[in-house]
Amino acid sequence: MNAQTALDQVSTQGKFIRKDSVFRDWVNKAEGSRFKPEANRYALYVSKACPWANRCLHFLSLKGLEHAIDVYSVHPTWGDTKPQVDGHRGWHFAEEGANVPGVTTDGLNGCKTMRDLYDLAVKGVWDKSAFTTPVLWCKQEATIVNNESSEICRMLNSEFEDVARNKGVDLYPPELADKVKELERWVYNDINNGVYKCGFATSQGAYEEASAALFAALDRVEEILGGTRYLAGDSLTGVDVWLFNTLVRFDPVYVVYFKTCKRTISSYHNITNYIRDLYQTRGLGKDVDMWNIRTHYFTSHPKLNPYGIVPVMPDGVDYAAAHDRATREYSSSKRT
Repeated sequence: MNAQTALDQVSTQGKFIRKDSVFRDWVNKAEGSRFKPEANRYALYVSKACPWANRCLHFLSLKGLEHAIDVYSVHPTWGDTKPQVDGHRGWHFAEEGANVPGVTTDGLNGCKTMRDLYDLAVKGVWDKSAFTTPVLWCKQEATIVNNESSEICRMLNSEFEDVARNKGVDLYPPELADKVKELERWVYNDINNGVYKCGFATSQGAYEEASAALFAALDRVEEILGGTRYLAGDSLTGVDVWLFNTLVRFDPVYVVYFKTCKRTISSYHNITNYIRDLYQTRGLGKDVDMWNIRTHYFTSHPKLNPYGIVPVMPDGVDYAAAHDRATREYSSSKRT
């Protein structure tokens, strides 16, 4: 079996269908738990280009866990992982002595690629899924705890409270649980994953279906943000962090690369100001690495961009510009 990437996860109708993550253990304090929430026991492996991994970095920062969980980040451009075995291309770590912005060596395990890390986790050869980021790694057992970003976000939010510097920060408050769950359902399906459904579609029908769902969902977001500062109301929640990571990549990458060009995000007044609000006042901007983001998408998929040309950054993308979210009046009467 050849190793896969997300580009291979396409149905016979040309629809992109993302495979479920496979490593799904949980860090918690429960009696008998295999993985206890302890400082310096875990490492987070990420790509700063990857929206799924980047949202975990945001949770790490918002909870103040940088001192307790090590972070290792891969190079944005995919390379051959086992050229002697197959043609798979995927995430590589920096070579020793290299100075690449936002990229590290695997200073913990000495792996050269994420594929090596997955093989190390199973003490053999891993061939059941793509070698994705993020990965929450247990140093003590030298294995992957979890590679599902939504679950890693929740663990970082709630399970490390004893070692968190920002105790009391809760991005999944119980009173908003039902609202956040419903928001996540369509934000993930139609926007977070929706841009990939557009970009990786291999038929006109699949692409047009995904594009219609994507822009209907963005229109819905624009309407919601006319009535509340954040998606679930007056408080920042995890679904805002999820959405932010797609929105911040939209005009700089997806409009061109994934053909999500019906409208730009900069043409949405509320959404544009919302991105700036999160980028500036919630501190999410410090974990946005636009060089890594744009380099990855435009140089990693020869099937989509064979010459690896990175287009010039579009005008109008200025996340540090002034916004109106903190000063405007909101009406929570608008339905979400």
